[in-house]
Amino acid sequence: MSATATLPQVSEDFGSTTRDFAMSICEREAQTTRRVITAIPEDKKSWKPDPKAKSADDLAWHIAFNDVNMLESIARLSFMPLAEETDTEQTLHPKSIAEIVKWHEENLPKAMAKVLAMTAKQLQTPVDFFGAFNLPAYMYLEFWKVHMIHHRGWLASYLRPMGSKCPSIYGGSADEPWQG
Repeated sequence: MSATATLPQVSEDFGSTTRDFAMSICEREAQTTRRVITAIPEDKKSWKPDPKAKSADDLAWHIAFNDVNMLESIARLSFMPLAEETDTEQTLHPKSIAEIVKWHEENLPKAMAKVLAMTAKQLQTPVDFFGAFNLPAYMYLEFWKVHMIHHRGWLASYLRPMGSKCPSIYGGSADEPWQG
């Protein structure tokens, strides 16, 4: 049995439609992500549930940075850093939770615009993902969304043990009941 699967044949429009759908929900998801990050108490941002876990601050920055970086990578058709690129996740890390939220709010729309400007042909271009995958660019949009949701859920699980409240995400929470 082969370790690789054959991708189904799709029209060029399929990539554009997939992109448009993903981008249509991106801002709503981003607002929810920023609400979860904003709920981190500044004086407890170094909290982590286990010595092997990321701190709340590091996890929030991982989410914010990679929301933008993954879309930028899709748009440039490369997940490998550019040779002249000096901005890395570590060097850009903001000092406060409010600065992380502001950075995400300012930079995500720019990255989204780059993806929205991609042609149907660009969206169909296979892109290497660090040797693990080589998929058409548009397929990484689902990976981007799942990555963000996974880490946002992880961060949301930190909030109550840190003494904060968990905002509504896809429905009410014990702290923020469903408003209908």
